Amino acid sequence: MDKVAHGDKQAFSALYDALAPAVFGIVVKVVRDRAQSEEVIQEVMIDLWRQAARYRPDAGAVTTWAATIAHRRAVDRVRSAQAATDREQAHAAREHTTAFDEVAEQVETRLESEQVRRCLRGLTELQRQAVALAYYRGLTYREVAEALRTPLPTIKTRMRDGLIRLRDCMGVTT
Repeated sequence: MDKVAHGDKQAFSALYDALAPAVFGIVVKVVRDRAQSEEVIQEVMIDLWRQAARYRPDAGAVTTWAATIAHRRAVDRVRSAQAATDREQAHAAREHTTAFDEVAEQVETRLESEQVRRCLRGLTELQRQAVALAYYRGLTYREVAEALRTPLPTIKTRMRDGLIRLRDCMGVTT
């Protein structure tokens, strides 16, 4: 390891030949994908080359040191892959729109429109005018009162009574 720390390529080649099979075995057990494992083992061996000066023989065998680095790298790769998968799934969930039956949606909309028209016909003429101005034209109570030349409290009463009748006719419960 001392020779590797000083940049001896032949020493590193010998170290590589000695450690690569064991390191690969550790990595493939954690990563469980051969292609990913091959990438991780390359990273581990580069780490061994770059960190050779940090190796301390009194702390343990070279194989133990290499195995620790390999295991950490493999776990990092698995966590990284899982995080990427989680991000993709979260993005897909946000982007997913529920498919719907367009024909059924149109039919339901038409039925609701018919029901609203039928219920509007059940209002008095004065209530229908006030509700139509407010909901179809977007006028405020005050604007409806001005348009119909009627006092504001009267318009509010007509609107309240008309909306109650519409609610009951439509079968809406509160």
